[in-house]
Amino acid sequence: MVMALGRGEPEFGPWQAITVAEFVRRLLPTDADPPGLVPMVGVDGRSSSGKTTLAARINRAVAGSYVVHTDDLAWRHSRFGWTDLLVNGVVNPIRQGCLVSYRPPAWDEHARPGSIDIPRDAALVVVEGVGVARPKLSPLMDATVWVQADLRDVERRNAERVRSGEITESGVSGWMAEEFRFLEAEQPWRGASLITAGSSVLAHHPDSDVVVSRTRVDR
Repeated sequence: MVMALGRGEPEFGPWQAITVAEFVRRLLPTDADPPGLVPMVGVDGRSSSGKTTLAARINRAVAGSYVVHTDDLAWRHSRFGWTDLLVNGVVNPIRQGCLVSYRPPAWDEHARPGSIDIPRDAALVVVEGVGVARPKLSPLMDATVWVQADLRDVERRNAERVRSGEITESGVSGWMAEEFRFLEAEQPWRGASLITAGSSVLAHHPDSDVVVSRTRVDR
């Protein structure tokens, strides 16, 4: 299968299916962090590429792990201009050994209930969202993943989300126009620790396997 990709994005591969447990081991070797330091992983990819699904699978595989969605930081704030919120509200407290109980400014402005909560003893923090592996943020993570997906699959999945009422057609078109420009400029796939396939590129068991590139391509 030859993927349709955005400008500047190389096609990765060849692909292989590995178990979720093996994927986590490759992503975070046991000697990756000093004792007591909560590891952080960024999962990046285009909208509807499969980032949220992959983050949820990591979360289920690692007891005591937590997922942060950048959409929560971006809510009524900025589609991609939330770097300072992530760093100051989530990353810095974790690196300082503090618990996280963070309400982005827009949550207070618009009376959104709740907060982003992570305890001090979290086993792993997975930060999921478009742009989390951008060059400015990638060095703050212990590992990053780029989820590569065929643009035809992205378009189909976005259309399904519109039909379901999850998002509006105008919302999708506005977001994607900005996303294409952002990803072409930032190229967050460069230097990713692992590349996974968010489109079907080979036969595998979707509940137990992750499809990864055999080689990491730095371009």
